[in-house]
Amino acid sequence: MSESRLHDDARFHEDARWHEEDRQREDARFTVLDTIRRQLAADPDIKDELIESPEAAYARIQRTYQRSAQLDREEILELFYDRLRDYDSELIFTDEAGIADAVLQAMSEANETLLLVPTGVPDAWLPSSGISILRDEQLTTSALDQPRVVLTGCTACVAMSGTIILEHGDEQGRRAATLLPDHHLCVLWRDQVVETLSEAMQRITKRTAPITTIAGPSATSDIEMTRIRGVHGPRRLTAIIL
Repeated sequence: MSESRLHDDARFHEDARWHEEDRQREDARFTVLDTIRRQLAADPDIKDELIESPEAAYARIQRTYQRSAQLDREEILELFYDRLRDYDSELIFTDEAGIADAVLQAMSEANETLLLVPTGVPDAWLPSSGISILRDEQLTTSALDQPRVVLTGCTACVAMSGTIILEHGDEQGRRAATLLPDHHLCVLWRDQVVETLSEAMQRITKRTAPITTIAGPSATSDIEMTRIRGVHGPRRLTAIIL
């Protein structure tokens, strides 16, 4: 049997094993949740609440926090920019035609020549020369660890906290591709910036999928309060703002 055939067979069995483990996890999750539902249904004090529709239950929740904008449009944008700068993020202002030049500028300033991009990133965002482009065609973890810069778009931004939200579709790539590189270039439009988290969550389309929230470069402090960057993600963030 050829080495290629052996490799394909091994990969098939590995995929089958992962699918079986996923199924077992789903079965276990269903069992736990079903047990909780049956126990709750036996309680006469909350039985009526269990038959309430999810929409009705959601609407019944009391909300006293700010859920909509109170600032005007320019104030919201300035607040967002101030938050990003406070987090030591880098800001590049341009228009849609200037995205590729902004990317090249950021790469040049970082002294980097290899850029990782999700498959959904438009070619118009990419410089035609000066750097090498690596498309994330389901690269392995070790391969993802080679490029030091990644380029993505985003779903929404929260001015109040200076947060960029990714839901990892199309030009936003998968989570691993935005966590391993040391430097994250993120293209965002001004109309994606809202004042509050509540407004931003209304823009999430993949309600059951994990999202990533980014508030500046990744940083943490140990017990001695020594600040360390890059522990949970890229240690450098450049926002390319249109």
